[in-house]
Amino acid sequence: MTPKARSDGTVPKRARSAKAPKCPICAKPAAPDYRPFCSKACADEDLGRWLSGRYVVPGEPVGREGDDEAKD
Repeated sequence: MTPKARSDGTVPKRARSAKAPKCPICAKPAAPDYRPFCSKACADEDLGRWLSGRYVVPGEPVGREGDDEAKD
């Protein structure tokens, strides 16, 4: 969200001091086309980490599909 300029044309000080988002993989400035990443390479690296299991969302272990039907 872009801060609105005041009636005198100035931008509030807080808006000027806001830092640009950085790529979570390499910390370079994020590119609009790959946001929040800086490039396709970093976006692909992040996807690879999810697919390989390096990133995990904590929670209860889930059984495989069909396990419930076998118990009945």
